[in-house]
Amino acid sequence: MRRQLIALIITVISMVVGAAETPSKSPEQAVIVHFVYGNSDWNPFFRFEEKLEIAVNSSGLGDYDGNELANDGSDGILYMYGPEADRLFTFVRPFLERNALLKSVEVTLRYGAADYPKVKQRLVKLGT
Repeated sequence: MRRQLIALIITVISMVVGAAETPSKSPEQAVIVHFVYGNSDWNPFFRFEEKLEIAVNSSGLGDYDGNELANDGSDGILYMYGPEADRLFTFVRPFLERNALLKSVEVTLRYGAADYPKVKQRLVKLGT
C-alpha cells in the first residue's frame, strides 16, 4: 500500500513538473506588432487603433491589450493575446496591411507564455 502511494505521488509530481515545462495553449499566445509611424500627431493612429481594438475584442479570437508609442512619433508596438496566435494574426493582418499609417511592420507571433524560456516565436515582415 505504501509503495502504491509513493508511486502515485511521484506520478502526480511528474505530471505537474511536465505541465510547467510545456507551453500552454491557453490565452498565452501573442501577436506583437512593431511598426514605424514617423508622425508626431498620434490622432490618426488612435482612430485606427480604436477600430482594430473593437474588431479584435469582438472576434472571439483574442484580446487587444494596448500599445507602446514613442513620444516623438517615430514608432510603436501593438499587443494582442489569444489562444491561437496564427488565427489571431490571420484576422488582424488585413487591418495592418490596409493601413497606410503603419510602415515597416514586423509581427512577432509568440506561441506560449512570455516567461517560458523556450517559447517558440515566428517573425513576419509585412509589405516587404
